[in-house]
Amino acid sequence: MPFHRIVTLLTDFGLSDVYVGVMKGVIAQINPALTVIDLTHQIPPQTIAAARFNLMNAYPYFPDGTVHIAVVDPGVGSHRKAIALQLDQGFLVGPDNGLFSGVLSQNPVITAVELTNSNYWRTPTPSTTFHGRDIFAAVGAHLASGVPLEELGEWIDPTTLVQLPIPELIQTEVGIAGCIQYIDYFGNVVTNIPATEVTGKTWSVVIGDRIIPASQTYSDAALGEVVALIGSHGWVEIAVNSDSAASQLQLDLGNRIEIILTTQTKG
Repeated sequence: MPFHRIVTLLTDFGLSDVYVGVMKGVIAQINPALTVIDLTHQIPPQTIAAARFNLMNAYPYFPDGTVHIAVVDPGVGSHRKAIALQLDQGFLVGPDNGLFSGVLSQNPVITAVELTNSNYWRTPTPSTTFHGRDIFAAVGAHLASGVPLEELGEWIDPTTLVQLPIPELIQTEVGIAGCIQYIDYFGNVVTNIPATEVTGKTWSVVIGDRIIPASQTYSDAALGEVVALIGSHGWVEIAVNSDSAASQLQLDLGNRIEIILTTQTKG
Protein backbone atom coordinates (compact mmCIF):
# COMPACT_ATOMS: atom_id res chain seq x y z
CA MET A 1 0.00 0.00 0.00
CA PRO A 2 1.40 3.47 -0.86
CA PHE A 3 1.71 5.56 2.27
CA HIS A 4 -0.48 8.50 1.34
CA ARG A 5 -3.02 7.64 3.96
CA ILE A 6 -5.83 9.62 5.48
CA VAL A 7 -5.39 11.17 8.91
CA THR A 8 -8.46 12.29 10.85
CA LEU A 9 -8.53 14.75 13.74
CA LEU A 10 -11.02 14.88 16.61
CA THR A 11 -10.50 17.33 19.48
CA ASP A 12 -12.22 19.60 21.96
CA PHE A 13 -10.00 22.53 20.90
CA GLY A 14 -12.71 24.55 19.13
CA LEU A 15 -11.91 26.82 16.18
CA SER A 16 -11.27 30.14 17.91
CA ASP A 17 -7.60 29.41 18.59
CA VAL A 18 -4.71 28.11 16.50
CA TYR A 19 -4.42 24.72 18.22
CA VAL A 20 -6.01 22.70 15.40
CA GLY A 21 -4.08 24.56 12.72
CA VAL A 22 -0.82 23.97 14.59
CA MET A 23 -1.49 20.22 14.72
CA LYS A 24 -2.06 20.25 10.98
CA GLY A 25 1.18 22.17 10.55
CA VAL A 26 3.09 19.49 12.45
CA ILE A 27 1.54 16.81 10.26
CA ALA A 28 2.42 18.73 7.10
CA GLN A 29 6.04 19.18 8.21
CA ILE A 30 6.37 15.39 8.41
CA ASN A 31 4.40 14.50 5.28
CA PRO A 32 2.54 17.18 3.30
CA ALA A 33 1.09 14.46 1.03
CA LEU A 34 -1.20 13.13 3.78
CA THR A 35 -4.91 13.86 3.53
CA VAL A 36 -6.14 15.39 6.79
CA ILE A 37 -9.88 15.28 7.56
CA ASP A 38 -11.50 17.06 10.50
CA LEU A 39 -14.08 14.89 12.24
CA THR A 40 -14.93 17.62 14.75
CA HIS A 41 -13.20 20.08 17.03
CA GLN A 42 -16.39 21.02 18.88
CA ILE A 43 -16.43 18.26 21.48
CA PRO A 44 -17.55 19.96 24.73
CA PRO A 45 -14.35 20.74 26.66
CA GLN A 46 -12.92 17.68 28.43
CA THR A 47 -16.02 15.58 27.73
CA ILE A 48 -14.50 12.20 27.00
CA ALA A 49 -17.91 10.52 26.62
CA ALA A 50 -18.80 12.79 23.69
CA ALA A 51 -15.43 12.09 22.05
CA ARG A 52 -15.98 8.37 22.52
CA PHE A 53 -19.38 8.49 20.84
CA ASN A 54 -18.31 10.63 17.88
CA LEU A 55 -15.20 8.60 17.12
CA MET A 56 -17.11 5.34 17.42
CA ASN A 57 -19.68 6.53 14.90
CA ALA A 58 -17.16 8.01 12.45
CA TYR A 59 -14.68 5.13 12.43
CA PRO A 60 -16.55 2.69 10.09
CA TYR A 61 -16.79 5.25 7.27
CA PHE A 62 -13.07 5.51 6.51
CA PRO A 63 -10.80 3.40 4.29
CA ASP A 64 -8.48 0.75 5.64
CA GLY A 65 -5.26 2.22 6.96
CA THR A 66 -6.76 5.52 8.12
CA VAL A 67 -5.01 7.00 11.16
CA HIS A 68 -7.43 8.57 13.65
CA ILE A 69 -5.87 11.11 16.02
CA ALA A 70 -8.21 11.95 18.88
CA VAL A 71 -7.29 14.45 21.59
CA VAL A 72 -9.75 15.13 24.40
CA ASP A 73 -7.28 14.97 27.20
CA PRO A 74 -8.08 16.41 30.63
CA GLY A 75 -5.19 14.32 32.02
CA VAL A 76 -2.54 15.80 29.70
CA GLY A 77 0.85 15.92 31.40
CA SER A 78 -0.19 13.40 34.07
CA HIS A 79 0.65 9.71 34.33
CA ARG A 80 -1.99 8.66 31.79
CA LYS A 81 -0.46 6.79 28.85
CA ALA A 82 -0.07 8.16 25.32
CA ILE A 83 -0.94 5.26 23.01
CA ALA A 84 -1.30 4.05 19.44
CA LEU A 85 -3.49 1.10 18.50
CA GLN A 86 -3.69 -1.03 15.38
CA LEU A 87 -7.10 -2.41 14.44
CA ASP A 88 -8.24 -4.36 11.38
CA GLN A 89 -9.41 -1.23 9.59
CA GLY A 90 -7.02 1.44 10.83
CA PHE A 91 -5.11 3.04 13.67
CA LEU A 92 -5.98 5.12 16.74
CA VAL A 93 -3.59 7.63 18.31
CA GLY A 94 -4.26 9.61 21.49
CA PRO A 95 -4.48 9.45 25.28
CA ASP A 96 -5.44 6.27 27.09
CA ASN A 97 -8.41 7.74 28.94
CA GLY A 98 -11.38 5.80 27.54
CA LEU A 99 -12.12 7.88 24.45
CA PHE A 100 -11.23 4.87 22.26
CA SER A 101 -13.45 2.45 24.19
CA GLY A 102 -16.45 2.92 21.88
CA VAL A 103 -14.45 1.91 18.80
CA LEU A 104 -12.86 -0.94 20.76
CA SER A 105 -16.27 -2.27 21.81
CA GLN A 106 -16.84 -3.06 18.13
CA ASN A 107 -13.30 -3.71 16.86
CA PRO A 108 -10.59 -5.86 18.46
CA VAL A 109 -7.10 -4.47 19.03
CA ILE A 110 -4.36 -6.18 17.02
CA THR A 111 -1.42 -4.33 18.60
CA ALA A 112 -1.20 -1.65 21.29
CA VAL A 113 1.86 0.43 22.16
CA GLU A 114 2.67 3.17 24.60
CA LEU A 115 4.32 6.08 22.77
CA THR A 116 7.70 6.04 24.47
CA ASN A 117 9.98 6.52 21.43
CA SER A 118 10.61 10.26 21.37
CA ASN A 119 12.32 9.97 17.96
CA TYR A 120 8.82 10.15 16.50
CA TRP A 121 7.61 13.07 18.64
CA ARG A 122 7.86 16.64 17.43
CA THR A 123 10.33 17.27 20.23
CA PRO A 124 11.90 15.05 22.92
CA THR A 125 10.78 17.63 25.50
CA PRO A 126 7.07 17.99 24.82
CA SER A 127 4.87 20.61 26.40
CA THR A 128 3.04 19.27 29.45
CA THR A 129 -0.15 20.95 28.19
CA PHE A 130 -0.13 20.23 24.43
CA HIS A 131 0.56 16.59 23.65
CA GLY A 132 -1.76 16.96 20.67
CA ARG A 133 0.92 19.03 18.96
CA ASP A 134 4.11 17.53 20.35
CA ILE A 135 3.26 13.82 20.48
CA PHE A 136 -0.03 12.77 18.88
CA ALA A 137 0.07 14.82 15.65
CA ALA A 138 3.70 13.87 15.01
CA VAL A 139 3.22 10.18 15.81
CA GLY A 140 0.06 10.01 13.70
CA ALA A 141 1.85 11.57 10.72
CA HIS A 142 4.77 9.12 11.01
CA LEU A 143 2.37 6.19 11.35
CA ALA A 144 0.41 7.31 8.28
CA SER A 145 3.71 7.66 6.41
CA GLY A 146 4.63 4.02 6.94
CA VAL A 147 6.50 3.85 10.24
CA PRO A 148 5.66 0.46 11.81
CA LEU A 149 3.58 0.69 14.96
CA GLU A 150 6.14 -1.36 16.88
CA GLU A 151 8.77 1.37 16.39
CA LEU A 152 6.66 3.99 18.15
CA GLY A 153 7.03 2.59 21.64
CA GLU A 154 6.63 -0.34 23.99
CA TRP A 155 3.99 -3.04 23.61
CA ILE A 156 1.17 -2.93 26.15
CA ASP A 157 -1.54 -5.45 26.94
CA PRO A 158 -4.78 -4.30 25.22
CA THR A 159 -6.80 -5.59 28.16
CA THR A 160 -5.22 -2.87 30.34
CA LEU A 161 -6.57 -0.01 28.20
CA VAL A 162 -8.88 2.38 30.04
CA GLN A 163 -12.57 1.75 29.46
CA LEU A 164 -15.06 4.59 29.84
CA PRO A 165 -17.78 3.31 32.18
CA ILE A 166 -21.01 3.27 30.17
CA PRO A 167 -23.84 1.52 32.07
CA GLU A 168 -24.86 -1.80 30.58
CA LEU A 169 -28.39 -2.35 29.33
CA ILE A 170 -30.78 -3.80 31.90
CA GLN A 171 -33.75 -5.98 31.03
CA THR A 172 -36.78 -4.85 33.01
CA GLU A 173 -40.19 -6.42 33.52
CA VAL A 174 -41.67 -4.27 30.75
CA GLY A 175 -38.72 -3.58 28.48
CA ILE A 176 -35.16 -2.34 28.73
CA ALA A 177 -33.25 0.41 30.53
CA GLY A 178 -30.16 2.25 29.35
CA CYS A 179 -28.67 5.72 29.61
CA ILE A 180 -27.89 8.85 27.61
CA GLN A 181 -24.50 8.47 25.96
CA TYR A 182 -24.47 11.65 23.83
CA ILE A 183 -26.30 14.91 23.17
CA ASP A 184 -25.70 16.38 19.74
CA TYR A 185 -25.55 19.97 18.45
CA PHE A 186 -29.33 20.06 17.95
CA GLY A 187 -30.05 18.87 21.48
CA ASN A 188 -31.06 15.41 20.28
CA VAL A 189 -30.54 12.87 23.06
CA VAL A 190 -28.82 9.65 22.00
CA THR A 191 -29.20 6.62 24.26
CA ASN A 192 -26.96 3.56 24.49
CA ILE A 193 -29.90 1.36 23.43
CA PRO A 194 -29.17 0.00 19.93
CA ALA A 195 -31.80 -0.31 17.22
CA THR A 196 -31.50 -4.10 17.38
CA GLU A 197 -33.22 -4.06 20.78
CA VAL A 198 -36.41 -2.53 19.38
CA THR A 199 -36.49 -3.44 15.69
CA GLY A 200 -39.70 -5.28 14.81
CA LYS A 201 -41.26 -4.37 18.17
CA THR A 202 -43.72 -1.77 19.37
CA TRP A 203 -41.91 0.48 21.81
CA SER A 204 -42.08 3.73 23.71
CA VAL A 205 -39.61 5.77 25.74
CA VAL A 206 -40.49 6.61 29.33
CA ILE A 207 -39.14 9.81 30.90
CA GLY A 208 -40.61 10.50 34.31
CA ASP A 209 -44.38 10.33 33.88
CA ARG A 210 -44.13 10.99 30.15
CA ILE A 211 -44.51 8.23 27.55
CA ILE A 212 -43.13 8.95 24.06
CA PRO A 213 -44.26 6.48 21.35
CA ALA A 214 -41.73 5.48 18.71
CA SER A 215 -41.85 7.25 15.34
CA GLN A 216 -39.91 7.13 12.09
CA THR A 217 -38.89 10.76 11.48
CA TYR A 218 -38.47 14.05 13.34
CA SER A 219 -41.43 15.51 11.49
CA ASP A 220 -43.78 12.80 12.79
CA ALA A 221 -44.21 15.14 15.76
CA ALA A 222 -45.64 18.64 15.59
CA LEU A 223 -43.30 21.60 15.98
CA GLY A 224 -42.02 21.69 19.54
CA GLU A 225 -43.26 18.17 20.32
CA VAL A 226 -41.12 15.27 21.52
CA VAL A 227 -40.41 12.27 19.31
CA ALA A 228 -38.56 8.97 19.87
CA LEU A 229 -36.90 7.26 16.91
CA ILE A 230 -33.85 5.39 15.65
CA GLY A 231 -31.20 7.92 14.65
CA SER A 232 -28.92 7.60 11.63
CA HIS A 233 -26.23 6.33 14.02
CA GLY A 234 -28.31 3.26 14.89
CA TRP A 235 -29.24 4.14 18.49
CA VAL A 236 -32.56 5.01 20.10
CA GLU A 237 -32.82 8.80 20.12
CA ILE A 238 -35.15 11.34 21.73
CA ALA A 239 -35.69 14.58 19.84
CA VAL A 240 -37.95 17.60 19.68
CA ASN A 241 -39.13 18.79 16.28
CA SER A 242 -37.21 22.06 15.68
CA ASP A 243 -36.06 22.36 19.30
CA SER A 244 -33.69 20.83 21.87
CA ALA A 245 -34.86 17.68 23.62
CA ALA A 246 -32.05 17.99 26.16
CA SER A 247 -33.23 21.46 27.20
CA GLN A 248 -36.96 20.82 27.05
CA LEU A 249 -36.75 17.56 29.01
CA GLN A 250 -33.82 18.67 31.21
CA LEU A 251 -31.71 15.65 30.30
CA ASP A 252 -27.96 15.19 30.59
CA LEU A 253 -25.26 12.63 29.86
CA GLY A 254 -25.63 9.49 31.94
CA ASN A 255 -29.31 9.97 32.77
CA ARG A 256 -31.28 6.72 32.87
CA ILE A 257 -33.65 6.07 29.97
CA GLU A 258 -36.29 3.33 29.92
CA ILE A 259 -38.08 1.71 27.01
CA ILE A 260 -41.38 -0.11 27.24
CA LEU A 261 -41.85 -2.97 24.79
CA THR A 262 -45.61 -3.15 24.38
CA THR A 263 -45.58 -6.20 22.14
CA GLN A 264 -42.85 -8.52 21.04
CA THR A 265 -43.53 -8.20 17.31
CA LYS A 266 -45.57 -5.94 15.11
CA GLY A 267 -48.37 -7.32 12.99
